[in-house]
Amino acid sequence: MKPGDAEAVEQLFNDAAPTYDRLNDWLSFGLHRQWKRQMVLQLSPQPGERWLDLCCGTGDLALALGRRLRPGGEVIGVDAAAAPLAVAAGRSAREPWLPVVWRQGDALALDLPDASADGAVMAYGLRNLSDPAAGLKELRRVLRADGRAGLLDFNRLPPGSTAAAFQRTYLRRVVVPVAARAGLEEHYAYLEASLARFPNGSEQEALALQAGFQQARHRPVAGGLMGLLIVKA
Repeated sequence: MKPGDAEAVEQLFNDAAPTYDRLNDWLSFGLHRQWKRQMVLQLSPQPGERWLDLCCGTGDLALALGRRLRPGGEVIGVDAAAAPLAVAAGRSAREPWLPVVWRQGDALALDLPDASADGAVMAYGLRNLSDPAAGLKELRRVLRADGRAGLLDFNRLPPGSTAAAFQRTYLRRVVVPVAARAGLEEHYAYLEASLARFPNGSEQEALALQAGFQQARHRPVAGGLMGLLIVKA
């Protein structure tokens, strides 16, 4: 699979949808839930606000936001792939009181007005966009002044560093073998290649400022294996 290929990425997530949540739990030892909670706490969504979950997948982050935005708030979960959205819709049907709606769409061309959201999150989505810089520009377009967003993803580490070697070993000896048991070996083998083209933390900060954000700060998560970009419009 070629990193940045939008159709291939969409097919990957359609294929992975039935086992995606279990895979995430296995591959991160359940820690991805903690990292997402920390991101949400740092962004401090408030009741009544309108938030976006871009590349929302099966919806766990959008639902967590929905629980914090009541009463009067709204979450719009957007994903290019239909199968994960179907899983997300099934999950939200079990909590119909949450103010969450789902839309199939492209994070590079959102069907939303300018300055229409108070905040946004994106977990493991920026790296999969065909053009991360364009994704940041589109995110800035839909955020109101002083809006904030958090983008959580794998961190591209300095080549030759001990951390990079550990990350590479983790991807090759944990991620791919576990995915192979679910019949998704080829789909997850692309992760390492996708990291090779992904902007590192300082590059993400620069791209965010170029996109029009007033503030951008990237910090390591999980000992540097992951990274969190926090931006303010």
